[in-house]
Amino acid sequence: MTTLSEIRIENLKSFENNPFIFREDTAFEMLIDSISNLGVLTPIIVRSLDDGNYEIISGNRRVEACRRLGIETIPFIVKELTRDEATVILVDLNLQRDEVLPSEKAHAYKMKMDALKNQGAR
Repeated sequence: MTTLSEIRIENLKSFENNPFIFREDTAFEMLIDSISNLGVLTPIIVRSLDDGNYEIISGNRRVEACRRLGIETIPFIVKELTRDEATVILVDLNLQRDEVLPSEKAHAYKMKMDALKNQGAR
């Protein structure tokens, strides 16, 4: 059995300027049901912030489902990433979803391009 560390949901912040819109759709309702029955099966990915909290890179929907269910902690993986590195990962992970709107894709690709330019400037 694998045991992961858990983080308090109150210590999580959404990714600033996240281009992907949160939807309360059938898939989200299914996620709530799954977490209710099985718990969170996939840990969220976060990066640490200077204020002692963590920014969600992957897992906003899982965090929101846990909030709705009254679950106070969630399994997590911390990645020590710069803002630009986190942006690239956020975009790449979310563009794999089926229901991404064209406007979300456009904003996400721009964010990724800006982040990649910033990384090259260092």
